[in-house]
Amino acid sequence: MRRAVAIAAALLTAPPFALDAEDFVLVSKDAAPAPIVVFEGAPPRTRDAAVTLAEYIEKIGGRRPSVIDGEPSPLPERAIWVGVQPAVMELFPATDFDFQHPEETLIAANEGHLVIAGRDRWNPAHMEVKGRLAMKTGIQQEYGTANAVYSFIRDQLGVRWLWPGEEDVVPRERIAIAPMEWRYHPQIRSRGGMLVKASLGDNRESGEELWARFHRVQLDSMDMSGGHGFGDWWEKYGKDHPEYFAAAPDGTRKATVPDASNTKLCASNPKVGQQWLEDASARVRTDPLLRVINVSPNDGYTSGHCTCANCLAWDHPEGEKVEWGFGGGVKFQGVSQTDRDVRFANTLARLLKERFPDRELFVQLNAYGLARNPPIGIVPDDNVIISSVANFHMRSPSERQVAMRQHAGWAKVAKHLMWRPNLGSPAGLGWGMPDVAMAQAGEDFRFAADTHCLGLYFDLFWLHWATQGPHYYALAHLAWDRRTDVGAVMDDYYRRGFGPASGDVKAYWQLLERARMEFVAEEPSRHRAFDLPKKYTPELFARARSHLDAASAKLGVAEGKYRRRLRFVQCGLDFAELVVDTRARMQKLEAGKGHDADARARVMANWKRAAQMREDFPEFAINWQAVFRDPGSGSGDNKRTMGLHPDVPLGGRTLRELRMTGLE
Repeated sequence: MRRAVAIAAALLTAPPFALDAEDFVLVSKDAAPAPIVVFEGAPPRTRDAAVTLAEYIEKIGGRRPSVIDGEPSPLPERAIWVGVQPAVMELFPATDFDFQHPEETLIAANEGHLVIAGRDRWNPAHMEVKGRLAMKTGIQQEYGTANAVYSFIRDQLGVRWLWPGEEDVVPRERIAIAPMEWRYHPQIRSRGGMLVKASLGDNRESGEELWARFHRVQLDSMDMSGGHGFGDWWEKYGKDHPEYFAAAPDGTRKATVPDASNTKLCASNPKVGQQWLEDASARVRTDPLLRVINVSPNDGYTSGHCTCANCLAWDHPEGEKVEWGFGGGVKFQGVSQTDRDVRFANTLARLLKERFPDRELFVQLNAYGLARNPPIGIVPDDNVIISSVANFHMRSPSERQVAMRQHAGWAKVAKHLMWRPNLGSPAGLGWGMPDVAMAQAGEDFRFAADTHCLGLYFDLFWLHWATQGPHYYALAHLAWDRRTDVGAVMDDYYRRGFGPASGDVKAYWQLLERARMEFVAEEPSRHRAFDLPKKYTPELFARARSHLDAASAKLGVAEGKYRRRLRFVQCGLDFAELVVDTRARMQKLEAGKGHDADARARVMANWKRAAQMREDFPEFAINWQAVFRDPGSGSGDNKRTMGLHPDVPLGGRTLRELRMTGLE
């Protein structure tokens, strides 16, 4: 493995024309393009990847190779082989095509042929399921070959996908690959939930979906959700089986008000386990692709946990002292539900394993809320995946310390760990501020790798590419290879994206990254984003704009692609300034209890300007659906814009918390 990595590294750093006579030539002015041969019966996503490869060879070398389905007869003298097929084993007799690792990828070249392959798993009878917003089609359990193709396009052909719709391709007359063999398999097998709005089935093959696919984030091999496991139970069983649900201190078992989907279960009731098993069995039998079932307690962790004697007996007496409520001012003093939750998950996991001994099935449990600390008297079974809601990414040093300690504690007792942070809006993330932390992302993924993390689900990036794009770029590389050198990746991003202006664009992003890191460290409140004007001053924005002005001065008229990309970044800065100015005016409006007419007028003028930005900005610059509930309406009737519009000013509770932390 080390030798293969070394060969690949040497290839990437070698000059593109420093090649000898034994190179495999994909295309040149003196040679027709080598055909691409896809194995017979290849699933749609694999064949799509082969077509994408042909498209990029044409973009780079000017000539498009043919795509052949199944082995041609006679065999071509030169060919690119996509996927494992009988001829490949003869052409590469010393190469091992018996993939031992999930999602394993292979790229190998000799003087006459190139093979790009990987471990593929799919069921031809079940290749379509319902996604979040659209159908998921061409579903595979593993997409090794497709991801190997995208790795080849990036690493050997040198293509960079900077943000959706913006790629960097360097044309050359001759594309050739030195003899080599490279293997890799990712540690993190559930990656699609990290950028959930670009996941398969979230949209209809949008530019964002393609960007995630090309970066090998989208096509993963384990589907882990980020939610909760029993949201529909009260509706289904509340009337006939109230005994399934949590008992309040007075013994009553009622729905949570106002949201019944948050009603907790009576975990110790054996009938709950049996009912769950029947429901889960029906899902398993009808969905051969199902591997992970979420059994996490319903949301609203500060209320409604069962207080019956049996459930309380499942709690460890030495657990962290906690309190939860039941409405009407009723409080219960108890201990962390961690041991209870793990015992419940183990119970369900064993029932599932007994019912389906020949299926590799897992249950997923959130370590969340009053159960963030690891258990004391019990450990998760081997078919339990712990979803660690450890909020250390993009957080302050003090927040990170606690969350990382909890996460590491779970890693000591759980065989399988998933990292599922609630991102919130630490420095205006949801509003589209430049809330970026690329360097910290590198630290966090190294930590996640050391805690045998196999899955990711981040709640929630809104995909504001002009203000947060570099952060997504770093995350995508880290999700595929958790040991990625973020500094090197970002230097390459700036160089390929902005050419002669790369140094100034890098300085711009580093300034904004440093400012947000200082802001998060200086302001401890979770509501700090409501006081953005304190850090994001006119002076800071002037410094940021000076970097972009310097970048613009370095670009000549002929360097159109760099100017187009720079404008994309400038749009992000314009929007960030508008957000901060709007928040500053809203602070005056809130201080005057809504009676400051000048502040109100300025806020509304800013909203009108934002509506115009939506028309003028490039596609994907800002996610306007996160800004406007009704895109284009110009109204701020969106809960995510609380504090940015007179119709949704800060509420009393938020203002009180801000006063307590000195951020008002």
